[in-house]
Amino acid sequence: MLNKVPEVTIWFWVIKILCTTVGESFADWINMKLGVGLVNTAWIFTAVFVVVLAVQLRLKRYAPFPYWLTVVVVSVTGTLYTDILTDQLNVPLWISSAVFSVLLAVVFGVWWLRERTLSIHSVTTLPRESFYWLAVLVTFALGTATGDWTLELTGWSPGASVLLPLGLIAAITLLWKFGANPVLSFWLAYILTRPLGANIGDWLASPKVAQPGEPTGLDLGTFTTSLIFLGLILATVVYLTVTRSDVTETYEAAHAAHATGDPRKERVALAGFGLLAVATTGLLVWAHSQPHAGPAPEDNTSAVQMAPGQAVKKFPSAKVAALKNLASTSLKDARSGNAKGAHAAAQSLRDLWDADQASLQPLDNTGWTSIDAQMDKVLGTFGIDHSNPPMPHAQQEKELNALLTDMG
Repeated sequence: MLNKVPEVTIWFWVIKILCTTVGESFADWINMKLGVGLVNTAWIFTAVFVVVLAVQLRLKRYAPFPYWLTVVVVSVTGTLYTDILTDQLNVPLWISSAVFSVLLAVVFGVWWLRERTLSIHSVTTLPRESFYWLAVLVTFALGTATGDWTLELTGWSPGASVLLPLGLIAAITLLWKFGANPVLSFWLAYILTRPLGANIGDWLASPKVAQPGEPTGLDLGTFTTSLIFLGLILATVVYLTVTRSDVTETYEAAHAAHATGDPRKERVALAGFGLLAVATTGLLVWAHSQPHAGPAPEDNTSAVQMAPGQAVKKFPSAKVAALKNLASTSLKDARSGNAKGAHAAAQSLRDLWDADQASLQPLDNTGWTSIDAQMDKVLGTFGIDHSNPPMPHAQQEKELNALLTDMG
């Protein structure tokens, strides 16, 4: 086969960031605005990913449309896998980041042992292309986890958070220009484009005014943001299809051969990467120590004020009764001073609510959003899924009473 991936030009990075932004905003639109649910959205995109990847693998050379369609789909899929770990299974982001880092190291290790190269300029066999797409999938999941973890640590807004991955990519580019190993430079930058594109998407889609700890932006909405970036991707892919400027063979015919790497410069640049990692860690530690409103979530879900009982009107009465029973038990234990029992009941309430999301949210997304916002306040008073310690019983009782009122 001819090389199955595009030449790494400026167009490669532009369209990669565009795909990442679409992956973030489009997944949020389907998951939250359409009320499909996180797990169902993940199943849908996993199926789509299998189909488009099968088409891509059958090709004998790089073609812009199927290749970049696969990147768009894999960006959504990798993001959803991390979101499921965080939102459904309540896995801390630092654990997700560590797990995906190890998994990516394993993929690269096996790829190297089998093929003796990790360069995307040599993706000319089916095994190499399979390793390539597996690595791409894991980099999207890792980029999602580390990007969200950064927001959680710092409380930065999406607009401000764009600057960190952008600055790191610029630094990596300078080190590559100096003489850093091109394969290492490429994959480091590739991972960082995920939080960069996602933060751009959140900044564009988030409302201009939000409660403390929630993201703010230009208020374009996830649907409009998705349409804009899909249009830009389509225009870029059409341009590349016509010009073929990113086809490896065409590029090599119009450009001089790359110079052989200098081992001394590669070692110096490797030390530069180490210093960059230390500086980034120091920045995050400093930012985490500064006062901030709290984690900046990816979604822009906010409380929706509704009349008592209205939010659950379309939900099955049996499920509402089960939720109210657990909330009442937690309230009763909190009033009696049984902190352990109140916490356990609140934990069970959270588990039941999360388990019912896929069936309840499609029935009434607005009602689900309203209850979910109040549910989060209740969990915050117990320190469940929040970094703060449990709050006084009076605060717990207040939020539990508010939740019971909302459920009628």
